[in-house]
Amino acid sequence: MSSSAAAVVQAAPTGQSPQGARRVLSAVDHSADKARLKAELQSKINGMQSSRPSSRRLPTVPVLAGVLPGGGLQAGSAYSVTNSTTLAMALLAGPSGAGAWCSVIGMPTFSVEAAAGFGIALDRLVLVPHPGDQWLTVTAAMVDVVSIVLTCAPKHVAPSDASRLMARLRQRGAALVTMGPWPHSDATLSVTGSDWQGLGAGTGHLRSRRMRITARAATGRARTADLWLPGLQRGPWSTSTAAPAQAEPGQQEFSYRSARAS
Repeated sequence: MSSSAAAVVQAAPTGQSPQGARRVLSAVDHSADKARLKAELQSKINGMQSSRPSSRRLPTVPVLAGVLPGGGLQAGSAYSVTNSTTLAMALLAGPSGAGAWCSVIGMPTFSVEAAAGFGIALDRLVLVPHPGDQWLTVTAAMVDVVSIVLTCAPKHVAPSDASRLMARLRQRGAALVTMGPWPHSDATLSVTGSDWQGLGAGTGHLRSRRMRITARAATGRARTADLWLPGLQRGPWSTSTAAPAQAEPGQQEFSYRSARAS
């Protein structure tokens, strides 16, 4: 019997019925249970808050870190890329270059040659080109063993399945990047402009590419930055905001601006 229950028994008037005493003890025990449950829940909440995604940041290409919420890729979070496999590779390049394992699921045309050019380590890359109707099972399994998953999610994912996958991401400390929309994305990234340099009027060759990256957070706030790709996918990624070298005499800058970047 708890000390509080004992105090109640001692304070109970002489001659009180056993049934009344039981009601008093039941009320006290219920109150003690609620207090204990509250303390346990608070302890769990504190533990979860101490390991929130915002406190565990994955290595990120610096120019992308500047536009992402929280200053980079966050463990336990999801991101959407709307129109660029190149941009998706850039998101994997930071963690992979720092030694993390990555997985690409449901993208049969994913180019490992291009991935290697962006600095993604192929010996730490797991490819599942055709997960079929087992997409959710495969993705959840990969979340258990790799740091970041890039995937083309099915068009229709049940809200309950999406929520369970997000809970698994938070538990395992992995990040998810989807090609196309995802209901729990912390940010949606897209290429809103693209410039090529080096091609003149019938002369020269393409030497560099500038991608205008826009990241829109779930709050609606948008940030934009320019990402330069010197060497046309031969890497390494440049995070400098400075313009590349000027075109050689007789050459002109070839510009193509479109939201339908590769």
